[in-house]
Amino acid sequence: MELTRRHFLSASAAVLAAGTVTRGKVWGANDKINVCVMGCGGRGGSHIDGFAGGANSEVVALCDPDEGSLDSRAKLVEKKSGGKKPKLFKDIREALADKEIDAVSIATPNHWHTLGAVWAAQAGKHVYVEKPGSHDIYEGQQLIAAAEKYNVVMQHGTQSRSSDRWLRDIPLLQSGEIIGPLYMARGLCYKNGGRGDLGIKKDADPPKDLDWELWQGPASRRKFNPLYHPYNWHWFWHYGNGEIGNQGIHQLDICVWGMNRGFPVRVDSVGGRYTYKDSAETPNTNIATYIYEDGTMMVFEVRNRFTNSEGGVEIDGKFHEGVEVGNLFYGNTGYYVEGQGFFDTKNKPIPVDYSKYPKVESKGNWENFLAAVKAGDKTKVFGCMKDAHMSSGHAHLAGISYRMGSSLTFDPKAEKFTGYSADDANKMLTRDYAKGFEVPKLA
Repeated sequence: MELTRRHFLSASAAVLAAGTVTRGKVWGANDKINVCVMGCGGRGGSHIDGFAGGANSEVVALCDPDEGSLDSRAKLVEKKSGGKKPKLFKDIREALADKEIDAVSIATPNHWHTLGAVWAAQAGKHVYVEKPGSHDIYEGQQLIAAAEKYNVVMQHGTQSRSSDRWLRDIPLLQSGEIIGPLYMARGLCYKNGGRGDLGIKKDADPPKDLDWELWQGPASRRKFNPLYHPYNWHWFWHYGNGEIGNQGIHQLDICVWGMNRGFPVRVDSVGGRYTYKDSAETPNTNIATYIYEDGTMMVFEVRNRFTNSEGGVEIDGKFHEGVEVGNLFYGNTGYYVEGQGFFDTKNKPIPVDYSKYPKVESKGNWENFLAAVKAGDKTKVFGCMKDAHMSSGHAHLAGISYRMGSSLTFDPKAEKFTGYSADDANKMLTRDYAKGFEVPKLA
């Protein structure tokens, strides 16, 4: 059945699934993958840079409910693509009905990530979805199910999965060969640029160029507030996931990847929005602690107020002054510091002969995704939907503990809270959807 705008506006999963546009397509060495970038804000520019005018892809379409963003990004695409003008869409359902589009690269606010990815997969489009892949635990589960059910490539936008350094060092950390078995990971996210006091603003009419209905998409309806758009939605639970789900998800993903313990059995997330007198909801200072079934642990710290080198005192004496983000791992016989390497318990560097270990070839996050698409092999992505769910899910668990104001116990297999406060906490594993924009239950 041919996909049409009418079919997509019906939001029928059965019709969406019928739209086999690029499933099973055989790619020649010189063929280019036609990409639609969904979400043309700040991160959308990076997606355009990654896919426009390259040897293996070009951006043939843009989609955003903000016409101002569409116009400005269209000029960027033309510049990078030798004057070729992209098609412009406000509604992703119209873009998905276009057979010219092979893949959708999603750089929207968080509340759109999963629905955009699922709709694209159902329409036979390959998917690159920004971090966090989901807005809550339920959505992460549906991402995994979509990746398993539909024959398309889906990659998560945690770029460290494509990092030569991490592809080299994570297996060494997990093997225990250098510093013994890991018992703790620590992630740091100390960013304050663009994360200051927002102040307080009243609800108002949305800008004329912004389709507020489409911008909200799956989120239950609220009146427009100037604090939500274009960037500060991050700090409101209705649309974002706070700093731990923004920049923090990159370092959180590295912690989760290295520890390789699955979901925790306990989470305790504390903090606050210190010194700010604004309307935002998420913490600017936050410490989340995770305990796993085997007793190992992970600690994640968010600080939007100051750097980590006040008075010259730096984290573990290893990170350089001015560093904003980073990761540390602790084993029985030593520890590891991102960018510095391995150390023994007396703080002496441990030399590593990397020539003894196999190297994983990486072309970078954009090219890795394109290579997987051309190979028609979902296993070749660097950051699959199971990885997306695990790292994003850790952020969601921390957010729930913070909002509940209590330490929570969790069943990592059932992916449900247990014990005291479980009923209230489990309600926060999903959310209410706007009619016609429901994330379908696939798992």
